[in-house]
Amino acid sequence: MYPNLSYLFHDLFGTPVDNGLAAIQMFGLMLGVAVFIAGLALFFELRRFESLGMLLPTTQEKTIGAAPNWWAVTANALFGFFMGYKVVYLIQHISDISDPVAFLPKAEGNLVAGIIGAIALGGYKWYDDYRQQLPTPKKVIEQTYPHQRTWDIAIVAALTGLLGAKLFASFESAEAIAEFVSDPIGTFFSGSGLAMYGGLAGGTLGVMWYIRKHKIPVRVMMDAAAPALMLGYAVGRIGCQLSGDGDWGIAAGPQPAWWFLPDWMWAYDYPHNVSNFVDERGLLHYADNAEVIEGFKGKYNSRLEPKVYPTPFYETVMCLILFGVLWAIRKRIKITGSLFFIYLILNGIERFFIEKIRVNDKIHAFGITFTQAELIAVLLVLIGSAGLVVLNLEHRRKSATA
Repeated sequence: MYPNLSYLFHDLFGTPVDNGLAAIQMFGLMLGVAVFIAGLALFFELRRFESLGMLLPTTQEKTIGAAPNWWAVTANALFGFFMGYKVVYLIQHISDISDPVAFLPKAEGNLVAGIIGAIALGGYKWYDDYRQQLPTPKKVIEQTYPHQRTWDIAIVAALTGLLGAKLFASFESAEAIAEFVSDPIGTFFSGSGLAMYGGLAGGTLGVMWYIRKHKIPVRVMMDAAAPALMLGYAVGRIGCQLSGDGDWGIAAGPQPAWWFLPDWMWAYDYPHNVSNFVDERGLLHYADNAEVIEGFKGKYNSRLEPKVYPTPFYETVMCLILFGVLWAIRKRIKITGSLFFIYLILNGIERFFIEKIRVNDKIHAFGITFTQAELIAVLLVLIGSAGLVVLNLEHRRKSATA
Protein backbone atom coordinates (compact mmCIF):
# COMPACT_ATOMS: atom_id res chain seq x y z
CA MET A 1 0.00 0.00 0.00
CA TYR A 2 0.98 3.61 -0.03
CA PRO A 3 1.49 5.38 3.33
CA ASN A 4 2.78 8.37 1.38
CA LEU A 5 3.50 9.38 -2.21
CA SER A 6 7.06 8.07 -2.14
CA TYR A 7 5.70 4.50 -1.99
CA LEU A 8 3.28 5.15 -4.84
CA PHE A 9 6.08 6.56 -7.02
CA HIS A 10 8.26 3.61 -6.01
CA ASP A 11 5.68 1.21 -7.45
CA LEU A 12 5.05 3.30 -10.56
CA PHE A 13 8.57 4.47 -11.43
CA GLY A 14 10.99 2.54 -9.20
CA THR A 15 12.14 5.66 -7.29
CA PRO A 16 13.40 5.30 -3.68
CA VAL A 17 10.91 5.25 -0.81
CA ASP A 18 10.98 7.66 2.15
CA ASN A 19 12.37 10.50 0.05
CA GLY A 20 11.01 14.07 -0.21
CA LEU A 21 7.65 12.81 -1.46
CA ALA A 22 7.12 11.24 1.98
CA ALA A 23 5.97 14.66 3.19
CA ILE A 24 2.70 14.08 1.29
CA GLN A 25 0.85 11.54 3.41
CA MET A 26 -1.68 9.41 1.52
CA PHE A 27 -4.35 9.69 4.20
CA GLY A 28 -4.04 13.47 4.35
CA LEU A 29 -4.09 13.70 0.57
CA MET A 30 -7.27 11.65 0.28
CA LEU A 31 -8.83 13.60 3.13
CA GLY A 32 -8.28 16.75 1.08
CA VAL A 33 -9.82 15.06 -1.96
CA ALA A 34 -12.80 14.00 0.18
CA VAL A 35 -13.37 17.56 1.40
CA PHE A 36 -13.17 18.87 -2.18
CA ILE A 37 -15.61 16.31 -3.60
CA ALA A 38 -18.03 16.74 -0.69
CA GLY A 39 -17.78 20.50 -1.21
CA LEU A 40 -18.80 20.09 -4.86
CA ALA A 41 -21.87 18.04 -3.88
CA LEU A 42 -22.79 20.67 -1.28
CA PHE A 43 -22.29 23.48 -3.81
CA PHE A 44 -24.76 21.97 -6.28
CA GLU A 45 -27.32 21.27 -3.57
CA LEU A 46 -27.13 24.82 -2.25
CA ARG A 47 -27.63 26.14 -5.78
CA ARG A 48 -30.69 23.88 -6.15
CA PHE A 49 -32.25 25.10 -2.91
CA GLU A 50 -31.57 28.68 -3.95
CA SER A 51 -33.39 28.10 -7.25
CA LEU A 52 -36.38 26.81 -5.25
CA GLY A 53 -36.40 29.98 -3.16
CA MET A 54 -35.57 28.07 0.04
CA LEU A 55 -32.22 29.81 0.49
CA LEU A 56 -31.89 33.57 0.18
CA PRO A 57 -28.82 35.82 0.10
CA THR A 58 -27.71 37.69 3.18
CA THR A 59 -26.63 41.31 3.04
CA GLN A 60 -23.68 42.83 4.79
CA GLU A 61 -22.06 46.23 4.90
CA LYS A 62 -18.49 46.42 3.68
CA THR A 63 -16.04 49.30 3.79
CA ILE A 64 -13.80 49.78 0.76
CA GLY A 65 -10.84 52.09 0.50
CA ALA A 66 -10.06 51.99 4.24
CA ALA A 67 -6.57 52.28 5.69
CA PRO A 68 -4.55 49.03 6.02
CA ASN A 69 -6.06 46.66 8.58
CA TRP A 70 -3.29 45.91 11.04
CA TRP A 71 -5.01 42.83 12.41
CA ALA A 72 -5.05 41.37 8.88
CA VAL A 73 -1.46 42.46 8.29
CA THR A 74 -0.38 40.77 11.53
CA ALA A 75 -2.28 37.57 10.68
CA ASN A 76 -0.61 37.41 7.26
CA ALA A 77 2.79 38.04 8.83
CA LEU A 78 2.27 35.22 11.34
CA PHE A 79 1.25 32.84 8.56
CA GLY A 80 4.28 33.88 6.53
CA PHE A 81 6.54 33.28 9.54
CA PHE A 82 5.06 29.80 10.01
CA MET A 83 5.53 28.91 6.34
CA GLY A 84 9.13 30.05 6.36
CA TYR A 85 10.07 28.77 9.82
CA LYS A 86 8.48 25.31 9.63
CA VAL A 87 7.86 24.45 5.98
CA VAL A 88 11.26 25.58 4.67
CA TYR A 89 12.97 23.67 7.49
CA LEU A 90 10.85 20.61 6.71
CA ILE A 91 11.89 20.70 3.05
CA GLN A 92 15.55 21.10 4.05
CA HIS A 93 15.46 18.12 6.44
CA ILE A 94 12.80 15.91 4.86
CA SER A 95 15.01 12.82 4.89
CA ASP A 96 15.52 13.17 8.67
CA ILE A 97 11.88 13.78 9.64
CA SER A 98 9.84 10.59 9.79
CA ASP A 99 6.49 12.19 10.68
CA PRO A 100 5.94 15.66 9.15
CA VAL A 101 2.68 16.16 11.09
CA ALA A 102 4.27 15.39 14.45
CA PHE A 103 7.15 17.74 13.54
CA LEU A 104 4.93 20.83 13.24
CA PRO A 105 4.46 21.58 17.00
CA LYS A 106 8.15 21.10 17.74
CA ALA A 107 10.54 24.03 18.23
CA GLU A 108 12.87 23.32 15.29
CA GLY A 109 12.64 25.69 12.34
CA ASN A 110 14.46 28.05 10.01
CA LEU A 111 14.42 31.47 11.75
CA VAL A 112 15.77 33.43 8.79
CA ALA A 113 13.20 31.94 6.42
CA GLY A 114 10.50 32.66 9.01
CA ILE A 115 11.43 36.33 9.22
CA ILE A 116 11.55 36.61 5.43
CA GLY A 117 8.14 34.95 5.16
CA ALA A 118 6.63 37.28 7.78
CA ILE A 119 7.98 40.39 6.03
CA ALA A 120 6.89 39.14 2.60
CA LEU A 121 3.29 38.20 3.41
CA GLY A 122 2.71 40.90 6.01
CA GLY A 123 4.24 43.53 3.73
CA TYR A 124 2.20 42.38 0.75
CA LYS A 125 -1.06 42.62 2.72
CA TRP A 126 -0.16 46.14 3.92
CA TYR A 127 0.76 47.27 0.38
CA ASP A 128 -2.40 45.73 -1.12
CA ASP A 129 -4.60 47.61 1.38
CA TYR A 130 -2.56 50.80 0.99
CA ARG A 131 -2.84 50.97 -2.81
CA GLN A 132 -6.64 50.55 -2.62
CA GLN A 133 -7.02 53.23 0.06
CA LEU A 134 -9.36 56.10 -0.84
CA PRO A 135 -9.34 59.67 0.53
CA THR A 136 -12.81 58.98 1.91
CA PRO A 137 -13.63 55.27 2.54
CA LYS A 138 -16.98 54.11 1.12
CA LYS A 139 -19.55 51.80 2.64
CA VAL A 140 -21.27 49.40 0.23
CA ILE A 141 -23.92 46.73 0.69
CA GLU A 142 -23.03 43.27 -0.62
CA GLN A 143 -25.29 40.27 -1.14
CA THR A 144 -23.85 36.80 -0.53
CA TYR A 145 -25.69 33.61 -1.48
CA PRO A 146 -25.12 30.43 0.58
CA HIS A 147 -23.49 28.63 -2.36
CA GLN A 148 -20.80 31.35 -2.36
CA ARG A 149 -19.87 30.24 1.15
CA THR A 150 -19.44 26.57 0.16
CA TRP A 151 -15.67 26.42 0.53
CA ASP A 152 -15.73 28.38 3.79
CA ILE A 153 -18.22 25.83 5.10
CA ALA A 154 -16.06 22.95 3.83
CA ILE A 155 -12.94 24.35 5.52
CA VAL A 156 -14.78 24.92 8.81
CA ALA A 157 -16.16 21.37 8.65
CA ALA A 158 -12.71 19.92 7.88
CA LEU A 159 -10.89 21.77 10.67
CA THR A 160 -13.49 21.22 13.40
CA GLY A 161 -14.01 17.66 12.17
CA LEU A 162 -10.29 16.90 12.50
CA LEU A 163 -10.31 18.40 15.98
CA GLY A 164 -13.28 16.28 17.01
CA ALA A 165 -11.85 13.13 15.41
CA LYS A 166 -8.57 13.60 17.25
CA LEU A 167 -10.21 14.27 20.62
CA PHE A 168 -12.52 11.24 20.29
CA ALA A 169 -9.61 9.00 19.32
CA SER A 170 -7.56 10.23 22.28
CA PHE A 171 -10.25 9.19 24.75
CA GLU A 172 -11.84 6.11 23.19
CA SER A 173 -9.88 3.58 25.27
CA ALA A 174 -7.80 3.33 28.44
CA GLU A 175 -4.63 2.94 26.36
CA ALA A 176 -5.45 6.01 24.27
CA ILE A 177 -6.12 8.08 27.39
CA ALA A 178 -2.84 6.98 28.96
CA GLU A 179 -0.94 7.89 25.80
CA PHE A 180 -2.63 11.28 25.62
CA VAL A 181 -1.90 12.05 29.30
CA SER A 182 1.76 11.08 28.92
CA ASP A 183 2.30 13.18 25.78
CA PRO A 184 -0.73 15.38 24.97
CA ILE A 185 0.97 17.59 22.37
CA GLY A 186 2.75 14.75 20.58
CA THR A 187 -0.38 12.58 20.59
CA PHE A 188 -2.64 15.35 19.34
CA PHE A 189 -0.37 16.34 16.47
CA SER A 190 0.62 12.82 15.46
CA GLY A 191 -0.37 11.69 11.98
CA SER A 192 -2.45 8.79 13.24
CA GLY A 193 -5.49 8.25 15.42
CA LEU A 194 -8.77 9.65 14.11
CA ALA A 195 -12.31 8.66 15.15
CA MET A 196 -15.00 8.98 12.49
CA TYR A 197 -17.82 9.88 14.86
CA GLY A 198 -15.64 12.45 16.59
CA GLY A 199 -15.13 14.03 13.19
CA LEU A 200 -18.88 14.00 12.53
CA ALA A 201 -19.62 15.62 15.90
CA GLY A 202 -16.87 18.23 15.60
CA GLY A 203 -17.71 19.07 12.02
CA THR A 204 -21.43 19.37 12.82
CA LEU A 205 -20.79 21.78 15.70
CA GLY A 206 -18.42 23.86 13.58
CA VAL A 207 -20.83 24.13 10.65
CA MET A 208 -23.79 24.87 12.95
CA TRP A 209 -21.86 27.79 14.41
CA TYR A 210 -20.98 29.07 10.93
CA ILE A 211 -24.44 28.85 9.38
CA ARG A 212 -26.09 30.46 12.40
CA LYS A 213 -23.56 33.27 12.22
CA HIS A 214 -24.48 33.86 8.57
CA LYS A 215 -28.23 33.29 9.04
CA ILE A 216 -28.52 30.24 6.79
CA PRO A 217 -31.64 28.11 7.58
CA VAL A 218 -30.50 25.11 9.60
CA ARG A 219 -32.93 22.52 8.27
CA VAL A 220 -32.27 23.38 4.63
CA MET A 221 -28.53 23.20 5.24
CA MET A 222 -28.95 19.82 6.93
CA ASP A 223 -30.66 18.41 3.84
CA ALA A 224 -28.13 20.01 1.49
CA ALA A 225 -25.24 18.53 3.47
CA ALA A 226 -26.59 14.97 3.87
CA PRO A 227 -25.47 13.56 0.47
CA ALA A 228 -22.18 15.46 0.69
CA LEU A 229 -21.41 13.95 4.10
CA MET A 230 -22.00 10.41 2.84
CA LEU A 231 -19.91 11.02 -0.29
CA GLY A 232 -17.07 12.64 1.66
CA TYR A 233 -16.95 9.70 4.07
CA ALA A 234 -16.82 7.21 1.20
CA VAL A 235 -13.87 9.00 -0.41
CA GLY A 236 -12.12 9.49 2.92
CA ARG A 237 -12.18 5.76 3.57
CA ILE A 238 -10.15 5.30 0.38
CA GLY A 239 -7.35 7.05 2.26
CA CYS A 240 -7.68 4.53 5.09
CA GLN A 241 -7.49 1.65 2.63
CA LEU A 242 -4.52 3.00 0.67
CA SER A 243 -2.46 4.00 3.71
CA GLY A 244 -3.36 1.06 5.92
CA ASP A 245 -4.08 3.22 8.96
CA GLY A 246 -5.33 0.41 11.19
CA ASP A 247 -9.04 0.69 10.39
CA TRP A 248 -9.06 -2.80 8.96
CA GLY A 249 -11.09 -5.80 9.96
CA ILE A 250 -10.53 -8.93 11.99
CA ALA A 251 -8.74 -11.96 10.58
CA ALA A 252 -10.65 -13.07 7.50
CA GLY A 253 -12.37 -16.44 7.43
CA PRO A 254 -11.96 -18.98 4.62
CA GLN A 255 -12.91 -17.56 1.24
CA PRO A 256 -16.22 -19.13 0.14
CA ALA A 257 -16.45 -21.09 -3.09
CA TRP A 258 -18.98 -18.64 -4.56
CA TRP A 259 -16.64 -15.64 -4.25
CA PHE A 260 -15.97 -14.28 -7.75
CA LEU A 261 -14.30 -10.95 -6.95
CA PRO A 262 -10.51 -10.43 -6.58
CA ASP A 263 -9.02 -12.24 -3.58
CA TRP A 264 -7.87 -9.01 -1.88
CA MET A 265 -11.48 -7.88 -1.56
CA TRP A 266 -12.10 -10.81 0.77
CA ALA A 267 -8.81 -10.87 2.67
CA TYR A 268 -5.92 -8.42 2.47
CA ASP A 269 -2.50 -8.21 4.11
CA TYR A 270 -1.99 -4.40 3.87
CA PRO A 271 1.69 -4.36 2.79
CA HIS A 272 3.60 -1.23 3.87
CA ASN A 273 0.74 -0.18 6.12
CA VAL A 274 1.23 3.02 8.11
CA SER A 275 0.33 1.41 11.45
CA ASN A 276 3.53 -0.65 11.61
CA PHE A 277 6.81 1.15 11.05
CA VAL A 278 10.45 1.73 11.99
CA ASP A 279 10.93 5.07 13.79
CA GLU A 280 13.84 7.49 13.41
CA ARG A 281 15.75 5.63 16.15
CA GLY A 282 15.45 2.34 14.30
CA LEU A 283 12.92 0.90 16.79
CA LEU A 284 10.15 -1.35 15.51
CA HIS A 285 6.51 -0.42 16.14
CA TYR A 286 4.60 -3.51 15.08
CA ALA A 287 1.23 -5.00 16.01
CA ASP A 288 1.02 -8.65 17.02
CA ASN A 289 -0.16 -9.69 13.57
CA ALA A 290 2.50 -7.71 11.65
CA GLU A 291 5.07 -9.62 9.62
CA VAL A 292 8.30 -8.08 8.31
CA ILE A 293 8.67 -7.91 4.52
CA GLU A 294 12.06 -9.52 4.04
CA GLY A 295 14.56 -7.53 1.99
CA PHE A 296 12.59 -4.28 2.06
CA LYS A 297 14.51 -1.44 3.74
CA GLY A 298 11.84 1.26 3.91
CA LYS A 299 10.25 2.70 7.03
CA TYR A 300 6.98 0.84 6.40
CA ASN A 301 8.17 -2.72 5.83
CA SER A 302 5.48 -5.01 7.18
CA ARG A 303 2.31 -6.78 6.13
CA LEU A 304 -0.41 -8.47 8.16
CA GLU A 305 -0.50 -12.17 8.82
CA PRO A 306 -3.13 -13.56 8.91
CA LYS A 307 -4.88 -11.46 6.32
CA VAL A 308 -7.87 -9.37 7.42
CA TYR A 309 -11.15 -8.11 6.01
CA PRO A 310 -10.51 -4.82 4.09
CA THR A 311 -13.28 -2.96 5.93
CA PRO A 312 -12.32 0.53 4.63
CA PHE A 313 -12.91 -0.77 1.10
CA TYR A 314 -16.26 -2.24 2.16
CA GLU A 315 -17.28 1.09 3.69
CA THR A 316 -16.31 2.99 0.55
CA VAL A 317 -18.51 0.73 -1.55
CA MET A 318 -21.44 0.81 0.88
CA CYS A 319 -21.30 4.57 1.38
CA LEU A 320 -21.12 5.23 -2.35
CA ILE A 321 -24.29 3.16 -2.71
CA LEU A 322 -25.92 5.06 0.17
CA PHE A 323 -24.86 8.35 -1.39
CA GLY A 324 -26.61 7.23 -4.58
CA VAL A 325 -29.75 6.50 -2.56
CA LEU A 326 -29.71 9.92 -0.88
CA TRP A 327 -29.01 11.67 -4.18
CA ALA A 328 -31.85 9.80 -5.89
CA ILE A 329 -34.51 10.61 -3.27
CA ARG A 330 -33.42 14.14 -2.38
CA LYS A 331 -35.90 15.84 -4.75
CA ARG A 332 -38.79 13.67 -3.54
CA ILE A 333 -38.47 14.72 0.09
CA LYS A 334 -41.28 17.11 0.95
CA ILE A 335 -40.52 17.82 4.62
CA THR A 336 -37.41 19.93 5.12
CA GLY A 337 -34.88 18.24 7.40
CA SER A 338 -36.02 14.71 6.67
CA LEU A 339 -33.16 13.86 4.32
CA PHE A 340 -30.60 14.57 7.04
CA PHE A 341 -32.35 12.26 9.51
CA ILE A 342 -32.49 9.55 6.82
CA TYR A 343 -28.74 10.06 6.42
CA LEU A 344 -28.25 9.51 10.17
CA ILE A 345 -30.22 6.26 10.03
CA LEU A 346 -28.32 4.93 7.01
CA ASN A 347 -24.99 6.01 8.49
CA GLY A 348 -25.77 4.30 11.80
CA ILE A 349 -26.89 1.04 10.17
CA GLU A 350 -23.82 0.91 7.93
CA ARG A 351 -21.39 1.53 10.76
CA PHE A 352 -23.12 -0.82 13.22
CA PHE A 353 -22.77 -3.81 10.92
CA ILE A 354 -19.24 -3.04 9.73
CA GLU A 355 -18.16 -3.00 13.39
CA LYS A 356 -18.96 -6.72 13.58
CA ILE A 357 -15.91 -7.53 11.45
CA ARG A 358 -13.73 -4.54 12.33
CA VAL A 359 -10.85 -4.34 14.83
CA ASN A 360 -11.85 -2.04 17.68
CA ASP A 361 -11.64 -1.65 21.45
CA LYS A 362 -14.50 -3.31 23.29
CA ILE A 363 -16.61 -1.86 26.10
CA HIS A 364 -18.12 -4.18 28.73
CA ALA A 365 -21.19 -2.79 30.49
CA PHE A 366 -24.61 -4.00 31.63
CA GLY A 367 -23.68 -7.57 30.77
CA ILE A 368 -23.05 -6.85 27.07
CA THR A 369 -19.98 -6.17 24.97
CA PHE A 370 -19.95 -3.43 22.37
CA THR A 371 -17.69 -0.84 20.78
CA GLN A 372 -17.88 2.93 21.08
CA ALA A 373 -18.83 3.16 17.39
CA GLU A 374 -21.64 0.59 17.81
CA LEU A 375 -23.11 2.61 20.67
CA ILE A 376 -22.97 5.85 18.69
CA ALA A 377 -24.37 4.09 15.61
CA VAL A 378 -27.41 2.93 17.59
CA LEU A 379 -27.87 6.45 18.96
CA LEU A 380 -27.74 7.86 15.42
CA VAL A 381 -30.44 5.46 14.26
CA LEU A 382 -32.61 6.41 17.24
CA ILE A 383 -32.00 10.14 16.72
CA GLY A 384 -32.73 9.83 13.01
CA SER A 385 -35.93 7.86 13.64
CA ALA A 386 -37.09 10.28 16.33
CA GLY A 387 -36.30 13.23 14.07
CA LEU A 388 -38.44 11.81 11.26
CA VAL A 389 -41.34 11.20 13.64
CA VAL A 390 -41.15 14.73 15.06
CA LEU A 391 -40.94 16.33 11.61
CA ASN A 392 -43.91 14.31 10.34
CA LEU A 393 -46.03 15.17 13.39
CA GLU A 394 -45.12 18.82 12.99
CA HIS A 395 -46.00 18.70 9.28
CA ARG A 396 -49.40 17.07 9.98
CA ARG A 397 -50.19 19.62 12.68
CA LYS A 398 -49.39 22.53 10.35
CA SER A 399 -51.42 20.93 7.53
CA ALA A 400 -54.42 20.45 9.83
CA THR A 401 -54.39 24.09 10.96
CA ALA A 402 -53.73 25.54 7.51
